[in-house]
Amino acid sequence: APPELWRNLEDAAVRLAKTVNYVGAGTVEFLYREVPGVDGNPSSHEFSFLELNPRLQVEHPVSEWITGVNLPALQLNIAMGVPIGMFGGIRTLFGSEPVPASVEDANSALPIDISDSSSRVPPRGHVIACRITA
Repeated sequence: APPELWRNLEDAAVRLAKTVNYVGAGTVEFLYREVPGVDGNPSSHEFSFLELNPRLQVEHPVSEWITGVNLPALQLNIAMGVPIGMFGGIRTLFGSEPVPASVEDANSALPIDISDSSSRVPPRGHVIACRITA
């Protein structure tokens, strides 16, 4: 899928989470479809919301590989009240320096805007999962 579609999927997932005031680790799933053109190549790409899972999924190691973020550790930090922008893996994912080791330096670290995907570094890979429904 083209990078613009990835951004559209991410934006839709963020809008959904914000709409329902969701905070925490979770998975938003979509159904994706390439609409073939006359020449057989995709003429458009469509997606529809499937479900929001308020938990880590069994496939979370794939997301960790793609993003470089330890999701269980992130989930625990959020539950303890640590702002998501203070987590080193998230800061690195969004192109910022990891939080320094000292508390004084960490308190002075600039917050990051995780809703701004323009500063995010590209994923290290991708995965395609297929679900067959009848």
